Amino acid sequence: MKVYQTNEIKNIALLGSSGSGKTTLVEAMLFESGVIKRRGSIAAKNTVSDYFPVEQEYGYSVFSTVYHTEWNGKKLNMIDCPGADDFVGGAVTALNVTDTAVLLINGQYGIEVGTQNHFRYTEKFDKPVIFLVNQLDNEKCDYDNVLEQLKEAYGPKIVPIQYPIACGPGFNSLIDVLLMKKYSWKPEGGVPIIEEIPAEELEKAMEMHKILIESAAENDEELMEKFFEQESLTEDEMREGIRKGLAVRSLFPVFCVCAGKDMGVRRLMEFLGNVVPFVSERPKITNTEGEEIAPDVDQPTSLYFFKTSVEPHIGEVSYFKVMSGKVKEGDDLTNADRGSKERIAQMFVVAGANRIKVTELQAGDIGATVKLKDVKTGNTLNGKDCNNKFNFIKYPNSKYTRAIKAVNEADTEKMMSILNRMREEDPTWVIEQSKELKQTLVHGQGEFHLRTLKWRMENNEKVMIKYEEPKIPYRETITKVARADYRHKKQSGGAGQFGEVHLIVEPYKEGMPLPEIYKFNGQEYKITAKGTEEISLDWGGKLVFINSIVGGSIDTRFMPAILKGIMARMEQGPLTGSYARDVRVIVYDGKMHPVDSNEISFMLAGRNAFSEAFKNAGPKILEPIYDVEVFVPSDKMGDVMGDLQGRRAVIMGMSSENGFEKLVAKVPLKEMSSYSTSLSSITGGRASFIMKFASYELLPADVQDKLIKEFESKQVKEE
Repeated sequence: MKVYQTNEIKNIALLGSSGSGKTTLVEAMLFESGVIKRRGSIAAKNTVSDYFPVEQEYGYSVFSTVYHTEWNGKKLNMIDCPGADDFVGGAVTALNVTDTAVLLINGQYGIEVGTQNHFRYTEKFDKPVIFLVNQLDNEKCDYDNVLEQLKEAYGPKIVPIQYPIACGPGFNSLIDVLLMKKYSWKPEGGVPIIEEIPAEELEKAMEMHKILIESAAENDEELMEKFFEQESLTEDEMREGIRKGLAVRSLFPVFCVCAGKDMGVRRLMEFLGNVVPFVSERPKITNTEGEEIAPDVDQPTSLYFFKTSVEPHIGEVSYFKVMSGKVKEGDDLTNADRGSKERIAQMFVVAGANRIKVTELQAGDIGATVKLKDVKTGNTLNGKDCNNKFNFIKYPNSKYTRAIKAVNEADTEKMMSILNRMREEDPTWVIEQSKELKQTLVHGQGEFHLRTLKWRMENNEKVMIKYEEPKIPYRETITKVARADYRHKKQSGGAGQFGEVHLIVEPYKEGMPLPEIYKFNGQEYKITAKGTEEISLDWGGKLVFINSIVGGSIDTRFMPAILKGIMARMEQGPLTGSYARDVRVIVYDGKMHPVDSNEISFMLAGRNAFSEAFKNAGPKILEPIYDVEVFVPSDKMGDVMGDLQGRRAVIMGMSSENGFEKLVAKVPLKEMSSYSTSLSSITGGRASFIMKFASYELLPADVQDKLIKEFESKQVKEE
């Protein structure tokens, strides 16, 4: 295979809802470019994409698939991304390492929630978009309606370049208004018959051609002037205008294809090769130091590893993009993240499971290698005199969490090892060993996402696992001032134990002043702060510890022990055993014994005095509240809102966004446990949501009482 220069390489992400036909399109493109000899099918389980056992079991894409084609002297690197929202990590990765997105639309359904989700990501990453209407041979396909939906959602930027003469099972021809030709196919598809536009279609085609010329001209002043003078542009000028419009997202071309019959695929590839921006024409990526790195072959070598997969009979395959310079087989590089040395022993360009050996790849290109010693997803390998590090891929927050356990406890260590390896393949799986909840948590994008993990664990790795409801990380705090004292005294021959601590607790808010006097039962307690420690707690909030001892009733050397005892109780609050937060503690008095006082005595006295005061200070449980944004079709808005209100949600606002309604709410984490499943059920899979932590808020009294009773009952059973 020839070595492609940076200005001959185009990197493209293939996006679209589940069922839009991406995998079938990939087969047709690879077949047309000669990478494969025959087209596979999803039904036959022999496609280039979706070759992992879990994908063949479920019949949908779980992983993104990297592939390449060579067409008209250009190299098109493409990444076929899963359509389901649960596997959005693949799309996020692909959009970060490619330069243009082709967004497939199922001709019978039009714009779906997956279309909207993927388009939002192209907006976020500022990527050019080409819409591709597929499955024109479906009897329910209505191209005009799809075009109307696109214009309604994305406005006048939608510009058709092709339209079918007729949709449905008999589809076999379309009009291309850029080339002003009719394309038609024999039943086997492939090479088109190109003819003049028939008279009955000419008026419609001319009208659309004029709109296309105007849209192309708008992106270049010279072209605009020429258009005003001549009212037309040459084919090359139109391509240039479209390329410029694509690059700044002022124009979204619409193409047609019937991937299943291999109709329109060659023309699509021709357009991608001719018009899509080259790697060198896209904005530069910045490294972690904020320096712009150009895809320049004359710069030092930098490879960014964006994907890892564990493949049958091979093991770990590492996929990379050449960020700068060039890489050759046998090059020795340094891992900027881990400090280790690596040799690139073998290098490939890939088409799913098919690999073609190459000896060199240049800046902007995408390739794969195997048998690296110590390279993880997200690492950078550099050549001599280069210190680049890249960290530009940011994944969405998790939306679904379950506690995970090995059915056989002896498999726990093996399970953890496999989970960490799986995370290399899909970084949207987040594994957490929660000391607080005493559970191993798996965070993912939805129930589907975690169900796939379970299937792989049990079928591929032969480790049986079970999911459980995760505990909620509640917090405990106080709402009023309270005082307590406690004497710890123990005598058992020889030196005993003695320590007495008097303290005051109160709710703490940032910047609040320290009163000089506290009153309890008519008695005044004067405070003189001798020392203040402000501790930012690992679990959020603060503990402020004030030493107000006068007259030496407790020696200063025992104060750290008292604080240690209080911290031990903060880690296991008295109401439910949850972490406590936002408390100020003032130690104002106590007693020592010249012989029996020691650190353990004051630690226990401090812990018990704090515990008693906490219980008398109007203790309350706080629950985690999340900001939730739901994107829902307008006809399901009422049902979704009703469901949220049943989850103790506070609706913060509503707005319309590209044909979908956006609902913003604050919802307790406890109520979000199975929300992804419920939302899918209510809307038939047409809605999506994102969530992120907002704050801790007081739990309603009835829910608090129930929680405390459950905790007390559990404590009794354990005793």
